[in-house]
Amino acid sequence: MSLTAPLAFPPEQLAEVHRLQALYPDRRAALLPVLHMAQDAFGYISLEVEEYVAGLFDMTPAHVHEVVTFYTMFFQRPKGRHVVAICHNLSCHLAGAPRILTHLKERLGVEVGETTDDGRVTLLSVECLCACEHAPMMQVDDRYEFDLTPARVDRILEGLR
Repeated sequence: MSLTAPLAFPPEQLAEVHRLQALYPDRRAALLPVLHMAQDAFGYISLEVEEYVAGLFDMTPAHVHEVVTFYTMFFQRPKGRHVVAICHNLSCHLAGAPRILTHLKERLGVEVGETTDDGRVTLLSVECLCACEHAPMMQVDDRYEFDLTPARVDRILEGLR
């Protein structure tokens, strides 16, 4: 994102925004897919991006910010090439998620919400990944990893390039 040029979608993406808005009786229903487009286009959802998207929907930036901060799929800072999200809900917690999270933080050298210095991995802790019978678990990019142990986590991390 350039600080000198105003933030904007190129014409073809702007046309897609209008197409999505026209699909719904209330065009605000297209906010989530447009936020995904914005994240893909700009890398993450900064306050500037929130303000731009709010203008596309005649919403307040505060409303867009509430949506962005509610969902874990939106990033407010640049993210790593890989996103590792450990579940901290009850089943995972009882099955050892705190131990796995501690191991991940030590192994990666970051806290939850941070990205490794090399830009390789962003670490998250999320509410639920919906596989309680295989707890503890985590999501790595678009795949799920189950029945975690520190040794299994190490093998998974070694496979991330």
